[in-house]
Amino acid sequence: MDRRTFLKTSVAAATVGVVAKPYIARAQSGPIRVGLLAPLTGVVAAGGREMVDGFNMYFEEHGGELAGRKVEVIVEDDAANPDTALQKARRLVEQANVHMLAGNLLANTGLAVANYVKGNGMPYFIPIIAADDLTQRSRIKNVIRVAGYTASQFSRPLADWALKQGYKKVATVSQDYTFGHEQCGGFAQYFTENGGQVVAQYWHPLNTSDFSPYLGQLANSGADVVFAMETGADATRLMQQYASFGLKGQIPLIGAMNMTDQSVIRTMGDEVEGVIVAAHFSEGSSAPETQGFVSSYQKKFNKLPSLYGFSMYSGAMWIDEALKNIKGNAEDREAFIASVMKTDLAGSPLGQTVKLDSFGNPIYDVHIRKVVKNRDGKYWNRPIDVYNSVSQFWKYDPATYMKQPPYSRDFQGIKKS
Repeated sequence: MDRRTFLKTSVAAATVGVVAKPYIARAQSGPIRVGLLAPLTGVVAAGGREMVDGFNMYFEEHGGELAGRKVEVIVEDDAANPDTALQKARRLVEQANVHMLAGNLLANTGLAVANYVKGNGMPYFIPIIAADDLTQRSRIKNVIRVAGYTASQFSRPLADWALKQGYKKVATVSQDYTFGHEQCGGFAQYFTENGGQVVAQYWHPLNTSDFSPYLGQLANSGADVVFAMETGADATRLMQQYASFGLKGQIPLIGAMNMTDQSVIRTMGDEVEGVIVAAHFSEGSSAPETQGFVSSYQKKFNKLPSLYGFSMYSGAMWIDEALKNIKGNAEDREAFIASVMKTDLAGSPLGQTVKLDSFGNPIYDVHIRKVVKNRDGKYWNRPIDVYNSVSQFWKYDPATYMKQPPYSRDFQGIKKS
């Protein structure tokens, strides 16, 4: 099928200051229009391109349709900038008349768009953005994290796993922004509440080129394990320098799943071997659904799938299933949102049925995964343990949990011994 029948990429400049029109339900006719926001330029452009690839791969495999209706995906570049993201979201809603928005990668762009749709009810699906409060204290009904996760969700099971390995003292190193604060906070709170100790926390700016000052402090911290939260080039440089500094054989390195995502480790060498992280998706899983997706993705793009491609593919699947339940009626926003919330996603690349909690965040089986070589000699993430049914609150009572402050550099939930 010709992709142009259902994919349009908008390149015109966004219009600023357009007054939103009152929402009027439209009759079911013509294609379903999806506004896809992704950073196609800027510091995370590679991830943005994989977002678009994964999203459109699903529709290409399903005849260019959503719930039996033709789909038109209108792509806008948010340039990893919240002001640009807001402008492009307005363009999609107020000029392109899309039925829904999906995407964005960075939390600051997603928060800008979420604040905009809060006032107009536009369904907005965020398979990548992990800012905790979007499905917690600042929840917006029409903002739903299909196929996504909260930043602190997976680091808690990893903290439990670390304690079970006998680790008692941890040092953390992280990029100094909200995503890092929340992932470290989830780990630090659970680890210290269950008998562990955080001996030191180190925060560094995004795009740090020289980690040697932090590595020297880690070496002398007295930690028996290091938890790292790194993305992109910072992840590459930290793992390379961690190995060359001689720490790889001395202090085990564990971390947030982004650190060993395929977007990071595809071009790396032995310095990544053995690194352990927690995640819902493991491209090295033996689940038939996972292996089928990995094989198809690799055949199409000549590389193993990253978090970005997987999440957007699964997000498209979730939207499709929800629309099927209401016979493709994307015009009825209330019914559409209700259907998404009630839809349990079966047959996804995870090889498990996934459902949303009452806050619009998925509940997953979480893999503890290890970087190893596959049969082709390429590094990938293989599960070595699993934690079933992990929600964004996991073992915490939601109401009690949300009374504490959001994780930040100043609040890490650390229990003092």
